[in-house]
Amino acid sequence: MDVDKEPESKPTTMRKALLIINCIILSIGNCAGPLMMRLYFIHGGKRVWFSSWLQTGAFPIILLPIACAYFYRSRTQPDSQSKIFFMEPYLFLASAVIGILTGFDDYLYAYGLARVPVSTSSLVIASQLAFTAGFAFVLVKQKFNSYSINAVFLLTIGAGVLALHTSGDRPANESNREYVLGFLMTIGASALYGFILPLVELTYKKAKQEISYALVMEVQMVMCLFATGVCTIGMLLNDDFKVIPREAREFELGETNYYVIAIWTAIIWQCFFLGAIGVIFCASSLLSGIIIAVLLPVTEVLAVIFYNESFHAEKGVALALSLWGFLSYFYGEIKESKKNKPTLQTEMASVSDPQGNV
Repeated sequence: MDVDKEPESKPTTMRKALLIINCIILSIGNCAGPLMMRLYFIHGGKRVWFSSWLQTGAFPIILLPIACAYFYRSRTQPDSQSKIFFMEPYLFLASAVIGILTGFDDYLYAYGLARVPVSTSSLVIASQLAFTAGFAFVLVKQKFNSYSINAVFLLTIGAGVLALHTSGDRPANESNREYVLGFLMTIGASALYGFILPLVELTYKKAKQEISYALVMEVQMVMCLFATGVCTIGMLLNDDFKVIPREAREFELGETNYYVIAIWTAIIWQCFFLGAIGVIFCASSLLSGIIIAVLLPVTEVLAVIFYNESFHAEKGVALALSLWGFLSYFYGEIKESKKNKPTLQTEMASVSDPQGNV
């Protein structure tokens, strides 16, 4: 947050409301997305590029809220009626590059989830917070306290503990080599997305135009458009379009359910991506990474309940370390907010009365 900006109570209240909404949207996508994708794989789905494509392929639905924002602007800002999209060339180019990176990240994640149980994959993804923190420090000069550093350390160690049991929960009919490769691919996806989140924040900071939530949705659409383009090329090279009709007919849950699962998977993943960059807009990339990580226990429990996945000792230790890390981070945030509150009140008083009179 820039200290030289004038205090604005109404925009701050609106931003807090947007933050809560985006946290809810992110929660839905982060918990349900992996479960839906795993459902596709465990019942006969094998197309990794197609599964990657589903993560961003529903981007056209973003046009609906963008259109609502346009009509709102046309009523409140008559001068803006001629502009449907407000994105300038720099922001469009940056969003396109991030979208291409997201497309490759989608593939890494889908490949890993095809071979690693959701419960294990979710714990490995917790390491994303360490990557997010590191890149946030380098790219956007994120400040850390002892509690946030402790949280990042614990979450990283928690993910590392799973490496001690890389084959204990290997799915049936899958070689140890495929399982290890899926584990490594998941770590790669975690690292790449840990880079993407601060990169989005850096893009916001470097933009030469005011970043509104409507513009955030435009960024989301462009990112998903290019990510989908990368995955579409992968599908063409892998002949997925030819195989999908046959795979649907052979799907264990039936052909209709195959397409229903695909459609809902695509919609749910849009919640994840919009929520993630929305939290970055309202707060920071580090908070977005924290929220993604803090939902880990929920996804873990749901995977064990719905898919009967094993919960061995290493997962228990990793889960405990992760929860410890979450508590450490939020405790530190509470302490920092209490410590900074008197200072903020003093600064507000000095702004309203430069002479120091009460």
